[in-house]
Amino acid sequence: MSAVCLFILILCLYGTAKTAAGKAEADGHGVERRNVGKQVTIQCRSASNQDMLYLKKGLNEEEDIYFTDSNKDTINQRFTDRLQFHGKLPNVDILIKNLTLNDTGPYWCVYKSTDQKYELKTSRGSGSVLLVVTESGSAAGQRSVCPEQSQGDLVLVSVVICAAVLIVVLTVFLIWIILKTKPLRSTVKKRQVPVNDVYEDMRGTIRR
Repeated sequence: MSAVCLFILILCLYGTAKTAAGKAEADGHGVERRNVGKQVTIQCRSASNQDMLYLKKGLNEEEDIYFTDSNKDTINQRFTDRLQFHGKLPNVDILIKNLTLNDTGPYWCVYKSTDQKYELKTSRGSGSVLLVVTESGSAAGQRSVCPEQSQGDLVLVSVVICAAVLIVVLTVFLIWIILKTKPLRSTVKKRQVPVNDVYEDMRGTIRR
């Protein structure tokens, strides 16, 4: 039963990851493979006017790499000597040089603008990429020729990781159940065996 549930959950995880990968590809998100020490250009584009542009890194967009508006440009301290930018809002080309293994990850072009109600609106532009930095490889320095294959590899890795985590959780749960039920078994009263000592004593008394 547990194996069937695990199989169903893996299928669900695979379908979710596959859908996310297809959506990313449809939005123009590509995969960039580079060698250590090379460079990559991220072309952030938006079809509408924007007030601000953020280049963010991470699955949850937790790190700001670059920011620009009509007044100033701000570069993350880690990229101060390695980042260059060209163009004006909303179309900006961002060049990152001397890549390191730590630069691997998704990069997002996030735009912000003020609407007619003076409310700040956030949207993603095209040009977001998944940067993969490796120490060596023939595909380094070139744009991925088969983005579907790269996305498929990411999906497979995600499914394997999720399945491994799920197996660990199930194992811990089963161990907890076993440890919890073991004390209950030990507390079950043993069946009492009737004692015939009194009966034997009575027989001895009668014979006398």
